[in-house]
Amino acid sequence: MAINPANPTVYGKGGNRAMYSSRNFWSGTLFGIGAMAFVDEVIFHQLLQWHHFYDLSTNGIGLFSDGLLNSFAWFAAIFSLFLMADLRRRNAFWTKKWIGAVFLGAGAFQLFDGLINHKILSIHQIRYGVDLLPYDLAWNTAGVLLLLIGLFLLLQTRTSQKRKKAGNSRA
Repeated sequence: MAINPANPTVYGKGGNRAMYSSRNFWSGTLFGIGAMAFVDEVIFHQLLQWHHFYDLSTNGIGLFSDGLLNSFAWFAAIFSLFLMADLRRRNAFWTKKWIGAVFLGAGAFQLFDGLINHKILSIHQIRYGVDLLPYDLAWNTAGVLLLLIGLFLLLQTRTSQKRKKAGNSRA
């Protein structure tokens, strides 16, 4: 990543990463949530037409609820990219932390949708007229895998941050 030429002494070579660690995390998490919501909306709601976000009413209400989900997905993704642009401007963008948070956000959305929306609230199912168990297992397993990948990457950033602090305290 390039150093901000406008003020290289203030922003250094990514030295602000630790200071803006939580912003990296939330930017990535929001992007992961928005991206997974968008993928869900496009593939399962529009292309395959297996369900709407809210299937307990008329088709018109279902389409309206899909529009709300799509709007939320775009808002989350675009807002996260504004946060990312600010991080890059400050030379505080932390690629591994951001990507880990993207996976975490995508997995969290997937699990929330699979467990809360599908099972607890029952506002829609993945598909109708079929045995749901294989679909539910695939959906929720994918969510767990995304979450685990995200946690693995995020834990690596915590470890590298701790090592860096320990190295600075010895100097």
